[in-house]
Amino acid sequence: MMIDFLAEAAALRDELIARRRDFHRHPELAFEETRTAGIVAQELAKLGLEVQTGVGKTGVIGLLEGELDGPTVLVRADMDALPIQEENTFEHASAQPGVMHACGHDGHTTIALGVAKLLSQHRDRMAGRVKFVFQPAEEIVGGAKAMIADGALRDPRPDVSVGLHLWNGMPFGRLGVADGPVMAGSSTFTLRITGKGGHAASPHQAVDPVVCAAQIIIAFQTIVSRNANPLDSAVISVTQLDAGTAFNIIPQGVEMRGTIRAFRLEVRDLIERRMGEISRGIGEAMGCATDLIIEHHVLPVVNHPEVSARLRAVFGRMLGADALELDERTMGAEDVGLFMTDIPGMYFFLGAAVPDQEIYYGHHHPRFDFCEDGLPLGAALLAAAVAEYVLPGA
Repeated sequence: MMIDFLAEAAALRDELIARRRDFHRHPELAFEETRTAGIVAQELAKLGLEVQTGVGKTGVIGLLEGELDGPTVLVRADMDALPIQEENTFEHASAQPGVMHACGHDGHTTIALGVAKLLSQHRDRMAGRVKFVFQPAEEIVGGAKAMIADGALRDPRPDVSVGLHLWNGMPFGRLGVADGPVMAGSSTFTLRITGKGGHAASPHQAVDPVVCAAQIIIAFQTIVSRNANPLDSAVISVTQLDAGTAFNIIPQGVEMRGTIRAFRLEVRDLIERRMGEISRGIGEAMGCATDLIIEHHVLPVVNHPEVSARLRAVFGRMLGADALELDERTMGAEDVGLFMTDIPGMYFFLGAAVPDQEIYYGHHHPRFDFCEDGLPLGAALLAAAVAEYVLPGA
């Protein structure tokens, strides 16, 4: 008998909305998700799942075992909020000053709990198991690494990974289901430039690191436009510049910081090499010493073509092929890519734009919100994706 996950999830709509609003009203920052993790663990235990807490500090794992043997499917949801003062005025706005769910993680946690409830009702037909991973600290890109270090991918090791991101930049009900990289890898850089300080009225007696920094900033932009293949996407953004203490002093040094984004590791490595060459070359030409430090934090999120094709067929049957966006990608980053490095998987975007919103407020904005109809829809889609592997004939 075919399972109608859309109907089953619709019956949970009020419960899911209430749960999401509770999470939204009580947001917690990275590695501080004790209340959220406690609720998650309690709800999973009620459903009869084997529960582990304290994984990667505040992470939770729930294992749903089927009656028959089969593959292990990983479902990952992030739990942490952002250090943002919420400006929404609805009743369930954040009660925690300076902390807000501004990226939909309250929804992701709610959806994953909904999936656990939906699938637990069919465990007697299940051939395999589902490993629910509720991850802390996505926003500081440390939670996935911490959970993996604590054994999240062992005992049992997943055979496939599925997950979703509520995406309020797409109309409600549209699905971003591209093959290959869908979210960029993320790196940060710090460049220290040391010149010779002096009086601003006598620049000839100084070596100005500010002018050197300006030349390097402009030259960095030529890496994407002139060194990278035009068919590859990449971003180099200088976002912080610290220099000087007064208007009439040429400072001794400048420190600039920023981010690098790329879909392919080869492009990331090219950028790293060229940034080093440019900063050293311009620094030497202008009499300054340079010290460039680049740290790689997040791998690209790459959808496996076989998993993606299989799940696109599932989603097409549920919503119609016209609902599928085959090229939705973002230079935003997500550490779910660490779970998918050696495990074939799919991470898809669920359009959740707020209907009739006059002004669009995107992810990480103090007035961010999403359409709560995405909660039952997301639970249905994610449950159906898992069922494709562990519920034969579902």
